[in-house]
Amino acid sequence: MGYASRQINTPSRVVVVAFLAVIAAGTALLSLPVAVAEGQESSWVSALFTATSAVCVTGLAMHDTAAHWTVFGEVVILTLIQIGGFGIMSLASILALIVSGKLGLRARLNAQAETKTLGPGDVRQVIAGVAKVTLVVEAVTAVVLAARFMIGYGEPLGRAAYYGVFHSISAFTNAGFALWPDSMMRFVGDVWICLPLILAVVAGGLGFPVYAVLGKDWRRPSRWSLHAKMTLGMTAILLFGGALVIMVLEWNNPATFGPLTPGLRILAGFFHSAMTRSGGLNSVDTSQLHENSWLVSDVLMFIGAGSASTGGGIKVTTFALLGYVILAELRGEPDVTAGRRRISEQLQRQALTIALVSVAAVVIGTLVMMMLTPFALDRVLFEVVSAFGTVGLSTGITADVGAAGHLVLTTLMFVGRLGPVTLGAALALHVQTRRFRYPEERPLVG
Repeated sequence: MGYASRQINTPSRVVVVAFLAVIAAGTALLSLPVAVAEGQESSWVSALFTATSAVCVTGLAMHDTAAHWTVFGEVVILTLIQIGGFGIMSLASILALIVSGKLGLRARLNAQAETKTLGPGDVRQVIAGVAKVTLVVEAVTAVVLAARFMIGYGEPLGRAAYYGVFHSISAFTNAGFALWPDSMMRFVGDVWICLPLILAVVAGGLGFPVYAVLGKDWRRPSRWSLHAKMTLGMTAILLFGGALVIMVLEWNNPATFGPLTPGLRILAGFFHSAMTRSGGLNSVDTSQLHENSWLVSDVLMFIGAGSASTGGGIKVTTFALLGYVILAELRGEPDVTAGRRRISEQLQRQALTIALVSVAAVVIGTLVMMMLTPFALDRVLFEVVSAFGTVGLSTGITADVGAAGHLVLTTLMFVGRLGPVTLGAALALHVQTRRFRYPEERPLVG
């Protein structure tokens, strides 16, 4: 491997090694007897699965978190969640700066003019900004939740504060861990619990580059970067569109939305739509959703949240770019444009590569899981997409897929968390100039 190739792979390699190291440390801590509740049995697979789920902010769990783990184990999980969420936002943003720095001068100036955010020398500013956003959102959410747990449910101050902090971090990082065996189902009718969690999940799924733009020009949308406009626009479309479709499909389902009042059905619809964006908490029984609702959820989970955010999936900007490519092709236009900006062919290829590689990962993962487990395709596909999209929702089969199935899901969580980030950075950095071009030929397509 040449010097240039080593330089290209170094940033991605550092990210992968860093997350593997944290997962290894978390696995070791969760394997300690002090981390497992008395009377509960645990294994290295369980510790590895839980540590990976926490660091990759997924939320899939083999065990009831509160019942299986001690307070020490819960604190370890919470710490891994915070490290994973903060780390992925910081590292993804820093990788974007590395990409900008590796580009040529003209491309770098164009990129900075377009994003209107940060330059290659702003690593310290990125980390400080991510920390500030994280602390503010998590603190506000924790205070609201703690007050509700104490006033509305009679919890002592200490326990209410612990519940508030745990679930605010879990929501903002899009981790999906909860301290109740039914996740948030017992709070399906409580707007003071559900709404703060929805807002925290959406906030965590926007990404720091969006906050950097809003922090400078929040009153002047015309000056927002194309990335910020696409992220905010697609987030709103998927959140409201997903909620509407889920409400239509589940409105009269007696096992989910049926027993609720119309107002609470709307709240539950938005809660599920937000959580499929990588949040992972659930206020209704996901295993009782209609099969078509599972399919809609699969699509939302696969798309995921914003780039450089705590959310997973292929990212909303990738999905939007592919939409613009299709639209331009249908119109017969020579260039792909969005918001009066031309999208480079290199970026189009990157989006297509990330999407197709992600589809391949889901297909292969589903095939392997079908071979290893007795469950039907719809449930297995939901589980695989949830793991790859680092969502954490489940149809109830996570604990029953066996050791081999758990290792497959562990791999999918890791690949899904770091794959699109590192692949995107590697593709952006791997820019080569060829001094010749082959003759053009047009094979038939379609």
